[in-house]
Amino acid sequence: MRHLNCSTWQESGEAKVELGDQKIEVKIDKEAKTLHIIDQGLGMSEEEVQKYINEVAFSGAEEFLEKYKDTAKDSGIIGHFGLGFYSAFMVADKVDIITKSFKDEPAVHWSCDGSPNYTIEPADKKEFGTEIILHISEDETEFLEESRIKELLNKYNKFMPVPIKFGTKTETLPKPEDAKEDDPAPTQEVDNIINNPTPAWTKQPADLEDKDYKEFYRELYPMQFEEPLFNIHLNVDYPFNLTGILYFPKMTQDLNVQKDRIQLYQNQVYVTDNVEGIVPEFLTMLRGVIDSPDIPLNVSRSYLQADGAVKKISSYITRKVADKLKSLFNDDRAAFEEKWNDIKIVIEYGMLSEEKFFEKADKFALYPTVDGSYFTWDELIEKVKPAQTDKDDKTVLLYTSNQEAQHSYVTAAKDKGYEVLLLDSPIVSHLMQKLETSKENISFVRVDADHVDNLIKKDDEQISKLTDEEKETLQKSITETIADTNYTVQVEAMSSDAAPFIITQPEFMRRMKEMQATGGGGMMGFGNMPDMYNLVVNSNHELVQEIFNSKSDEKKASLIKQSVDLAKLSQGLLKGEALTDFVNRSYDLIK
Repeated sequence: MRHLNCSTWQESGEAKVELGDQKIEVKIDKEAKTLHIIDQGLGMSEEEVQKYINEVAFSGAEEFLEKYKDTAKDSGIIGHFGLGFYSAFMVADKVDIITKSFKDEPAVHWSCDGSPNYTIEPADKKEFGTEIILHISEDETEFLEESRIKELLNKYNKFMPVPIKFGTKTETLPKPEDAKEDDPAPTQEVDNIINNPTPAWTKQPADLEDKDYKEFYRELYPMQFEEPLFNIHLNVDYPFNLTGILYFPKMTQDLNVQKDRIQLYQNQVYVTDNVEGIVPEFLTMLRGVIDSPDIPLNVSRSYLQADGAVKKISSYITRKVADKLKSLFNDDRAAFEEKWNDIKIVIEYGMLSEEKFFEKADKFALYPTVDGSYFTWDELIEKVKPAQTDKDDKTVLLYTSNQEAQHSYVTAAKDKGYEVLLLDSPIVSHLMQKLETSKENISFVRVDADHVDNLIKKDDEQISKLTDEEKETLQKSITETIADTNYTVQVEAMSSDAAPFIITQPEFMRRMKEMQATGGGGMMGFGNMPDMYNLVVNSNHELVQEIFNSKSDEKKASLIKQSVDLAKLSQGLLKGEALTDFVNRSYDLIK
């Protein structure tokens, strides 16, 4: 019954009639196996029934669209005159329409069983309006169940602009003043209005308070118990018409689980919860409602992406979200920092996928450190540039993706006076790649990519206690002892108090693998390659000196195996049989 949008007809100048309070009623008659939809709208004359019900071909629809194109531009054509009316025969063996036009013409009873044959005759109906009666088929009796109809009304008509009555409900009234304490409160039966004709997004932001937005969120998602972090009210009428409210929920690290929670409406008529191609992809993880008569319906994603109005709407939503984030950051930075872990996945995804959003994000995107400090990009560069600029004048940004697992590396970097970022989202490798290509003279290096003296290479180099020839001999000996092609042995001069054996992962290879694992196309098959590690041996450490000078091959091999296993253990790389052998060997050493 969406076609009886009376307010639209009044605006178009067609109807000069007092309609009064409008309401649509949905009734089930199980005994008769019928479903009734009744309104007090403008109704139809016999001529209109002939034209818009019987002429199923598109010619009739096109004529209607052309005739009312100005009205359609203002309020949307969806639902007018039920252009999808014949879908009723998917569940009904027969459909009756009893209607009386607001014009001074006789009422009409139209009846059809879905075939080309129909009857149309006078009806005994005094008040204008329309009643549609679906005679539900034997295979579709679920549509005679209250629970099923209630489910459908809640999904598709929850915010229709006209109240929808579905049965009645009992309402408790205040007790009379002279009532006794144990007297029951009086009750009355009232219409059960299943929908909310004036949802929050149809109101002006100035007329809403924070509690109103939260109540509307609970109305949209009654099974969602966590409150949203904040909301963004969309309200624009030029150069396109768009209203809506978007909510930032608490996010998980999963990029897919949150999607398809934004509902698309056209003039308060539900269309879909798949807004891909309309809302920028990075915002499909949000929740809420958008309502626009300017979005084309039932078309492919490629068409939507090429549509001029949709492009403008998508761009507007991106800008509105960026402006809101900047405002939240400026108004209460401490609160914004507290929410960062819950919203960062959306912001980082947006920085990767939308260039305009990337440009605006410099003002509010945060880069947290392992110490709990938060920096904007400009603040970060200003903070680290003096200590973390290498010999080639490049600023090196050190980070960890797992503060606990990489604790020793983090500690070593902090002991050198370096700031270490905590970047642990699943798309951080892609984001770093984007930043490195967009910003000047910076690079990201994970703290376990090399030993600390090599993370940020300065001009000064350590003097080795071993000659180049001796280092080569030691490297060969260790390589043969560990016999593992996944490890490349490097003997390097470090400070004598640095660890004797350190396992590092080359930044480039590891990052390429991570990017491919999270959907990085064109990574040249890095994801299929085994993990590769560097085993960095400190030629200046006392233990390494002992290994090199040992005359016993057996003792040398034992010290190498134990030292390498300790390095693997610190990285969580020692497992299974190798871990068991290490434990047994450790007991033997302390006997």
